[in-house]
Amino acid sequence: MSLLEGKTAVITGSSGGIGRGIARTFADHGASVVVADISEEPREGGTPTHELLQEEGAESMYVECDVSDYDDCVAAVEAADEFGGIDVMVNNAGIVGPQDPLVDIDLEDYRNLISINLDGVVHGSKAAALAMLEQGVHGSIVNMSSVAGITGFGGITPYSAAKGGVRSFTYALASELGPDGIRVNAVHPGIIETTMTTEDSPFVGTEQEEKMLPTIPLRRVGQPEDVAGVVTFLASDLASYVTAESVIVDGGQLNTQ
Repeated sequence: MSLLEGKTAVITGSSGGIGRGIARTFADHGASVVVADISEEPREGGTPTHELLQEEGAESMYVECDVSDYDDCVAAVEAADEFGGIDVMVNNAGIVGPQDPLVDIDLEDYRNLISINLDGVVHGSKAAALAMLEQGVHGSIVNMSSVAGITGFGGITPYSAAKGGVRSFTYALASELGPDGIRVNAVHPGIIETTMTTEDSPFVGTEQEEKMLPTIPLRRVGQPEDVAGVVTFLASDLASYVTAESVIVDGGQLNTQ
């Protein structure tokens, strides 16, 4: 069943990690995909996402996009016109940022994280909403938050603040855009195996992971495809009456502690 046949999606931060998983799943379900990222090359190596999708028979293109720059987000949304105009916006780009107690954090590092993890979501959402309203599209915006956006984690305080902001922003925007038929939802991943959790903030493959696994009901860390399935549902017409919602994708950990 092709859930996104005939739809065009812009996915930020989709050269690698969770975004790449979302792009591949969207393409599998018939979507045309604009890969919007600051770099074309996947951090984990391999074929660039848009080329991989093209090889698999999907319509796809790459657009260089720094989500902290609103004009870049506008350009990424405009690129979707190549495939008939935007139907789905996935604001996925993000960084883990400083991992120290707040009293030790350089405020410039904090501002950089906010500019990507929170401002980037605002920029992408505004650019997408304007285009959807102009086209008269009953579209879907999916914002990537985190379990840290629901319960704060010490040591990644700026990250928690930004992701909590994404959650509240999602609810507020859903209220604004609902009358125009545009849905806005948030996804909150737990530990997902990407370069963020193996290199930027090493967890997967460490003793820390071994100690945490018993606290996860499904007894494993997540994969990008686990998040991608949820995002695909929210982007599709199967979720036509779902907006202002948060979906946790963490193997059941947060709600069973």
